[in-house]
Amino acid sequence: MLDLNGNMATSYDPDQKIWSGSSIQSLYNEELTVGQIIFRQLQRQPQRIFQISHTDNTRLTRFQMLQNAAKIGCYLRDQGFKTETDLVGLMARNSTHVGALAYGCMFNGTPFHAVNPNLEQKTIASLFKITKPRILCCDVAEYEKVKDIGASLGAPIIIINGKLPGVISVTDLLQNPLPEDYEPTQFQRGVDRTMAILCSSGTTGTPKAVTISNSRKLFETHSYLGSDDVQYAPSTLDWVTGLITLVTAGVFGTVRLISSEMFSTAHFLDICEQHEISWTIMANSHVAMLANCPNVRSQRLRSLKHLIFAGGHCLVATIKKMQSFLHGPGILRNAYGLTEVGTLVSYNFDTQSKPTSVGRLMANIRVRILDSSGQLQGPKELGEVLCHNGQPWSGYVGNPMATAEMRDSGGWYHTGDIGYFDEDHYLHIVERKKDMLKYLGMMYYPHEVEEVIAQMPDVAEVCVFGIWRETEGDAAAASVVLRSGSKMNPEHIEQFVRKNVSVQFKHLHGGVQIVPQLAKSANGKVNRQAVKAAYLSNSNQS
Repeated sequence: MLDLNGNMATSYDPDQKIWSGSSIQSLYNEELTVGQIIFRQLQRQPQRIFQISHTDNTRLTRFQMLQNAAKIGCYLRDQGFKTETDLVGLMARNSTHVGALAYGCMFNGTPFHAVNPNLEQKTIASLFKITKPRILCCDVAEYEKVKDIGASLGAPIIIINGKLPGVISVTDLLQNPLPEDYEPTQFQRGVDRTMAILCSSGTTGTPKAVTISNSRKLFETHSYLGSDDVQYAPSTLDWVTGLITLVTAGVFGTVRLISSEMFSTAHFLDICEQHEISWTIMANSHVAMLANCPNVRSQRLRSLKHLIFAGGHCLVATIKKMQSFLHGPGILRNAYGLTEVGTLVSYNFDTQSKPTSVGRLMANIRVRILDSSGQLQGPKELGEVLCHNGQPWSGYVGNPMATAEMRDSGGWYHTGDIGYFDEDHYLHIVERKKDMLKYLGMMYYPHEVEEVIAQMPDVAEVCVFGIWRETEGDAAAASVVLRSGSKMNPEHIEQFVRKNVSVQFKHLHGGVQIVPQLAKSANGKVNRQAVKAAYLSNSNQS
């Protein structure tokens, strides 16, 4: 709910030291799944364009998307997909039939487990081993990655874009006739049923499979959207922003613009101008790339009404620069959330006067700030951000211990983020409590790179940390102590990591320094922050 100035209402209870967003009752029957809601919405204005694939050069009407998704739902029903443990594994970029595949799962009440195709094969295998999908769906380009995984699970593979000899494809399924009386599957309290499983990581770096329910919070935050809006997000469905975009398009009947290309400023500017994008959600680094791109002109972004960024902070100068290219105040917004909550926690409509804040709380969200000794904090006091969304959560699949660590017995999520509220009830995130790093949108942990470097015989000690760059994120850098007598140089270490780590986002883009010793705390543990400070100091002196 917005006040007269366009700001969301957030209140503070000084006795309980809890900040709360407005209390709003959902307009949707809790017996319905999101799939049932989307099924009804797609029946409206059937000839309107619903989806445009820029890469595939295809257009689908609402009727065509509804038919395609219903055929996928029928197929799953015929294959005996009935329980929440009957899963579909999904590893795909944004191509023509990914939306229908996901909607078809929603129509049947079948959770899909979406995994990013850029991950290492061993990580992909470990994630699907946790959830054990009965079917694996992937792009042609990823078939070799999942072929052995499918065999080990006894799961057939379905190709999403294109065809392979002897392998079933989505286009094959779309040839099947659709019964005239087809209806999505009904459940008791469909709102609580698991809709999707996305990927997250904990403090150990072990991948986790995060359950997402059929919560209305996935889309009600964006109820301002309408049929004249064109939505685009560079995220695939394994990111919560990609899932939110897919769901809001179905519920509010917007035009869904997709592209299988990775984000680049040139590509975004082209499609924004060509397709007149009005709504987009992207990473904070993407905003920095846009703001500093020499080809950006306000004319090319004239269609944008909502530019939302998430995943971290932007420099104040960058925010101001980006705002200068937009046609009016309130277009550039900062959002804060986490996959486990399944929605946004806060939303900053006022990045002009509050550029360092992630905004005020969303409806039905409560937050409290807890310091390291477990004491609740008041305004302007720093601590870990705990949030409560007032709804059930099925946790991490197959990992009850991590589930209990993330969400306590009172239903409070421990975000791992350090922050505070200012005097206007705006939330500010200062730093991550956890060691997780993110480079070009991909998450990784320092110890993953440390373990590789430590395999080198000449390495005595190693500490890896992130060097933050506005357009890229946390570039991995390493301080290394060599064994006595070693003549190894930084380039040898960088080459070793490139050779032994198959994904580029974990390479040492921040560089390597050879040091005589690593800073340690009183208990003998390596002090990562002190090592990083010394690294930066040495870099500035050289």
